[in-house]
Amino acid sequence: MYLRFKQKNKTILIMVSGEIDHHNSKELRRQTESAMSEMGGRNLVFDFTNVSFMDSSGIGMLIGRYKQLQSIQGRIAIICTEEKIVEIIRLSGLTKLFPVFDSLEDALSYAEGRERNAV
Repeated sequence: MYLRFKQKNKTILIMVSGEIDHHNSKELRRQTESAMSEMGGRNLVFDFTNVSFMDSSGIGMLIGRYKQLQSIQGRIAIICTEEKIVEIIRLSGLTKLFPVFDSLEDALSYAEGRERNAV
């Protein structure tokens, strides 16, 4: 798994490549929390465009970040065009908590409070 972080206003963009499984979801959580602390962001956009696999530990990591951001009234959005990853997110019920978008612009607009249509 490869991670890159960028800040856009009060939103941290987390670009993930590779697999999100039980071997590396803890590292993703740790680095995301570190970036939130260092960058001061209150919203997260996970870019899963280059994610090839995600299991239940990835779902757990996302739920944990959602709970964390609820306390500061932050938002989470996901960018994903890989249908099998989108289906995992849908089947897990996460789309009831935060939307999935197919573009960076739409995800950032949602995270910053400007509504856009999700996938």
